[in-house]
Amino acid sequence: MTQLSIALPRLNATGRDDFMVSPTNDTALALVDQWPDWPDRRLALVGPEGAGKSHLAAIWAEESGALRLRARDLKAVDAPDLADRPLVVEDVDRGVDEEALFHLWNACAQKGNGLLLTGRGMPSDWPVKLADLKSRLSSLTPAVISDPDDMLLSVVLLKLFADRQLQVKPALIGFLLPRMERSFIAARTMVEALDRESLARGVPVSQSLARTLLEG
Repeated sequence: MTQLSIALPRLNATGRDDFMVSPTNDTALALVDQWPDWPDRRLALVGPEGAGKSHLAAIWAEESGALRLRARDLKAVDAPDLADRPLVVEDVDRGVDEEALFHLWNACAQKGNGLLLTGRGMPSDWPVKLADLKSRLSSLTPAVISDPDDMLLSVVLLKLFADRQLQVKPALIGFLLPRMERSFIAARTMVEALDRESLARGVPVSQSLARTLLEG
């Protein structure tokens, strides 16, 4: 009998109970949890792509009542109103209106509201040219998420499969770990490839399918 494979909607779980704590992110979590006692009520959340920055930012936003927006969507004219509540600005390293972020920084400081910035790499290395803004970013306390260890990468893979409503056996995770790059983005790419191949072949995600995919 041919098994039907149906593309199911992705479910991105972003609650605190869904955040997977390990030695690679526990310090970052502890720093975020120090709110509202951050230095000057500001913090940078940094780490590689797919590390869980958005998840941790979502946890803080839920608990602090913060608004979340992408750095690319920030406009200077909006800064005074945005600063009326705690705020998350994500992916600053990917590009931002520097004047807008500078005005937002000052407005948040004047109103005493929290500001959480996220990005890859340290804030001092973000591609910012405005000297006053670069100086402010360099002063931020960084909450750093590191590349995953085996334990965290295993749980990340399981979560990525679960987000796609795919149930997999633990043996598949054990098979994948020594055969893939140790990074969050590699885990995401692997799960996407297996899901896509499963749908194309009309078979479940399994160790056999993973072997076929990896061995070409």
